[in-house]
Amino acid sequence: MKLKHWLAGLMAATFVGAAALPGTAQASPEAPKIGFSIDDLRLERWARDRDYFVAAAQALGATVNVQSADANEQRQISQIENLISRGMDVIVIVPFNSKVLGNTIAEAKRAGIKVVSYDRLILNADVDAYISFDNERVGAMQAKGVVAQVPKGNYYLLGGSPTDNNAKLLRDGQMSVLQPLVDKGDIKVVGSQWVKEWSPTEALSIVENALTANGNKIDAIVASNDATAGGAIQALAAQGLAGKVAVSGQDADLAAVQRVVAGTQTLTVYKPLKLIASEAAKMAVQLAKNEKPNFTTQLDNGTKKVDSLLLDPTPITKENVKLLIDDQFFTEAQIYKK
Repeated sequence: MKLKHWLAGLMAATFVGAAALPGTAQASPEAPKIGFSIDDLRLERWARDRDYFVAAAQALGATVNVQSADANEQRQISQIENLISRGMDVIVIVPFNSKVLGNTIAEAKRAGIKVVSYDRLILNADVDAYISFDNERVGAMQAKGVVAQVPKGNYYLLGGSPTDNNAKLLRDGQMSVLQPLVDKGDIKVVGSQWVKEWSPTEALSIVENALTANGNKIDAIVASNDATAGGAIQALAAQGLAGKVAVSGQDADLAAVQRVVAGTQTLTVYKPLKLIASEAAKMAVQLAKNEKPNFTTQLDNGTKKVDSLLLDPTPITKENVKLLIDDQFFTEAQIYKK
């Protein structure tokens, strides 16, 4: 590895648990060394995943080296190279760009390191395993929730990041519900746009322009996550339309759950982060010990059919928001701002 890459990765590294010294020698199977390369720890969602993952991995006897790419493609590549140089047994990756990691993962495999794709499927690469929620089901839940509130009308489709394969899967799930209604004439899709890096600011701008273009005659916005939903709702609020237009989301971010309770967001989709993080930690430790995890399916990533574990999501509306309190995901005081 180039020295500048090693230094860049070292400077960006955040260590959790026992630190690992540089080198290529790997840990004993009883004390696996796991690298966790995360798209962007500045987002609430990924900080939660990190905390749950590290706790679960440490309980299984592993040490974890966590690094955040801060939504920077080249930084993530450099950080993964750094994890390779530090002799990880397994590297778990939440990719910023699912399409550019093939060469870096090939480098990991040459070093005898196994790779787990976390939440987002890494494309065109020799990854060993994939764990996520069923994203097509998430998309279908988003569309069903919005259709339940607005069975007929003008719909705007607010997609996720074009570099994230999950955004495509979500759209596939959304259209499995919406297309028959479009064909029937009940729903008219008046616009559709992908949101770079899932940015709330960009979502705000897109929806502002969509409202202008359609004379504010938009009845529902199928937003692909809570961050983009937040931007959309900000644009709606400026026109006095917040709560009058159905809006979907996902991730059960606190602000989104508060919007669901307030009635400005129709639903979010809860993906129990403790479940996916704990299962991913278990999977990584099993792979480090050359044990076979329990997979539910295989998904084609363009290079191979990847052994995959897909978990079940849950739609959250005002009626069942208590589930998040029961799961200790949020407290009642947090949700209701008490």
